[in-house]
Amino acid sequence: MKSGPSWFVLLCCVPSAIGSTPPPRHPPAPAAEITVTQITIQQSVIVRVPKRVPRPKPLRWKEKKGPKCIAMATIAGAAIVADDAIDLALRGGQRMRAQFSSSCPALDYYSGFYILPTDDGQICADRDVIRTRSGGQCEIQRFRILVPRD
Repeated sequence: MKSGPSWFVLLCCVPSAIGSTPPPRHPPAPAAEITVTQITIQQSVIVRVPKRVPRPKPLRWKEKKGPKCIAMATIAGAAIVADDAIDLALRGGQRMRAQFSSSCPALDYYSGFYILPTDDGQICADRDVIRTRSGGQCEIQRFRILVPRD
């Protein structure tokens, strides 16, 4: 949709309004037949609101055995799904669940976490921890591959 005003220009040329005009070929119409019309141009904005559609049914995931480590560079995003797990969205569309050795309730309170980089560029189970924004730590127990359920 375009933004900004739309302008239309209407030019009317009346021989008497032009400085010097050639003599008319036909005699001018009587003054009673000349009419004046006013044109008003208004600008309008159309906002289209989509119909409310029902939300799709949330995906249910099936967990499968996962790797011991994940490369940090492959992580594209994350979601907090429970007190004891986070889901990691990887580049390429795969999803992994990092499960903690115990619950990590402070994780949801501040809606975020930190992962400190390691020398090998990997996040490994039974080695690395997720740090909450409040200062707590949650040890990663294992990774699980998530596949959509039928």
